[in-house]
Amino acid sequence: MSTVVMEQRKKIHPHKFTLWVAIASILMMFAGLTSAYIVKRNQANWLSFELPVAFWYSTAAMFASSITMWLAQKRFKNREIPAYRTLITVTFVLGLLFVLLQVVGFVTLAKGGLPMQKNVAVSFLYVIVALHGAHVIGGLVALLVMFVKAFSKSVRTYNSVPVEVMATYWHFVDFLWVYLLIFLLAIR
Repeated sequence: MSTVVMEQRKKIHPHKFTLWVAIASILMMFAGLTSAYIVKRNQANWLSFELPVAFWYSTAAMFASSITMWLAQKRFKNREIPAYRTLITVTFVLGLLFVLLQVVGFVTLAKGGLPMQKNVAVSFLYVIVALHGAHVIGGLVALLVMFVKAFSKSVRTYNSVPVEVMATYWHFVDFLWVYLLIFLLAIR
C-alpha cells in the first residue's frame, strides 16, 4: 500500500500539469512575437521611442503583487485565513493597478503622437503589451474567484492546489512582464 501512495505523490496534479502546458504555450507565443520584433526592427521605417513612465510604475505594482501572492500562499498553507484574505485582496488590487497603469501608458503614447497605425514598431509594442495585459486580466479573474471563495461562508476545504496554481501563474505573468520590459528597453 505504501508503494502506491509513494507513486501517487510523485505524479503531478492534473491542474498543475495543465498550467505548465499553458505557460509553455504562452511562452511560445511571446517568443514568436519578440522574434518577429527583432526581425522587423531592421526595416528602414522603424521608429524608436521611449517607453512611458507609467510602465515603470506598473512594474513596481506587478512586483509587489507577486510578493503579496507569495505571502498569501504561505498564509493559506499555514491556515492563517484572515491574513490570506487580506493578502489575496491586496494582490488583486495591485493587479488592477498594474492594468490601469498600463492603460495610462498607452494613453500617454497616443497623446505623444504614437498611435498604433503610425508605425510597425508602435504596433508591436501595443500588441505585445496588450497581450500580456490580457493574460494579467485572466489572472485577475482567477484571483477574483479565489477572493470570493476566501470570503465564502460555505464549508471550507484546505486544498492548497488552487492557491499553488494561482501563485505559479501570477509569478509567471510577473516574470514575463519583467522579461518584456527588459526586451523592449534593450531592443529599441
